[in-house]
Amino acid sequence: MSSATEVDVLAEAHGLSAQLLRVAERARNDFADVVGELGLTPQQARAVLWLDNPSAMRTLAEHLACDASNVTGIADRLEESGLVERVPGQDRRVKLLRLTTKGVALRADLADRVAAGSTVTAKLTSQERTQLAALLDKLLA
Repeated sequence: MSSATEVDVLAEAHGLSAQLLRVAERARNDFADVVGELGLTPQQARAVLWLDNPSAMRTLAEHLACDASNVTGIADRLEESGLVERVPGQDRRVKLLRLTTKGVALRADLADRVAAGSTVTAKLTSQERTQLAALLDKLLA
């Protein structure tokens, strides 16, 4: 049988996990709201934010944790919007995605809007955000 302390620790862990999941869900919803205002899906926005350097579509798929065939559709829509272009890589068989000038401008605007629309930014002070960053780094180490 578990001791009262073990039960308390398990209950605390359960409560913290539930809170973390709610915060993650709120952050995901905040992100979706902001990017939706710009006519992007969350996956398209994540791609734009990640493409600070030209990237192979397979690498982008790994970053987005999706199938490479899904990235083709994302890239097609971003290309149709004038935000990315496909350019040859060192290996001519591999196409890289690169932000266009319009895409670079949108990336900067998007980053600003996401930060401004974030629950973390809105509800935590600068000192609290620094503390949270340190705790998250510790958890992710």
